[in-house]
Amino acid sequence: MALLGGILASDMAIDLGTANTLVYVKGKGIVLNEPSVVAYHVKDGKKQVLAVGEDAKLMLGRTPGSIEAIRPMREGVIADFDVAEEMIKYFIRKVLRRGWPRPKIIVCVPHGATPVEKRAIRQSVLGAGARRAGLIAEPIAAAIGAGMPITDPTGNMVVDIGGGTTEVAVLSLGDIVYARSVRVGGDRMDEAIISYLRRQHNLLIGESTAERVKTSIGTARMPDDGRGQSMEIRGRDLLNGVPKETEINQAQVAEALAEPVQTICEAVMTALEATPPDLAADIVDRGVMLTGGGALLGDLDLALREQTGLAISVADESLNCVALGTGKALEYEKQLRHVIDYDS
Repeated sequence: MALLGGILASDMAIDLGTANTLVYVKGKGIVLNEPSVVAYHVKDGKKQVLAVGEDAKLMLGRTPGSIEAIRPMREGVIADFDVAEEMIKYFIRKVLRRGWPRPKIIVCVPHGATPVEKRAIRQSVLGAGARRAGLIAEPIAAAIGAGMPITDPTGNMVVDIGGGTTEVAVLSLGDIVYARSVRVGGDRMDEAIISYLRRQHNLLIGESTAERVKTSIGTARMPDDGRGQSMEIRGRDLLNGVPKETEINQAQVAEALAEPVQTICEAVMTALEATPPDLAADIVDRGVMLTGGGALLGDLDLALREQTGLAISVADESLNCVALGTGKALEYEKQLRHVIDYDS
């Protein structure tokens, strides 16, 4: 998403995701959506950033030995502190005009993030130029973004499937009653496809090809005809080391994704078992809301419906739900202040 010049407003909300980073500016909405990827080379023992976002993603798996392209976020939290800080700085500078006051920033974090991981995110945001950093739990942000009535005295269940984690939460009266974070998401699905093709076809493919397979013909259930749609993919033959092209169909992708899909289903079942009876009754009436990029996996709602017996809905803007919810927490800070954890 390109920006024309800078933005006048300062306060912003950031969905610092494993796969993509979205920036919401108060009064403007989502103004930036770019991959959470940084390319750098090391000189005199220091990492010098060469590209961030879209430009860096094009380099993934294609860099020479002197340059490395990495995702500084792994499983929803910071894996490389210095590179993450540079990435956040880049996105903030891209959004704001020079010379404008330092912004207040709210960032969403996985419910299962440890105090050390939360501190790392907060310090990176402050180091990137924020005057104040607030954190909001990802399930709350996802539910707000999906338009769920979380402040009502009724049970609401949201399942947010991101790049690195899946957050399953039951909410009532504006807070989390029960939540579970499992470190399975879009990245684990990509890894499962890569592993399957290596085992079954002796074919090695890269992350970008695996992601293309997942988004094009990915499905959580075996197709009715036992095959489904198919597509051509290219990689390296592990037997003789030469480039190879082969065909993969939906039945094979469903087989590859069986384990991560089952992990998500089990997390939902565990949450339902731990939900107080009255709230569970509300969830039977209201159903379960799926958000995040992983919610777009074909037939995932049907797979969950078969396991739980509940109505499963996919949010209208599932990819942007967390960013929109974090932005609404910023816009309606007085009403939602209790869900934001500030540094002071």
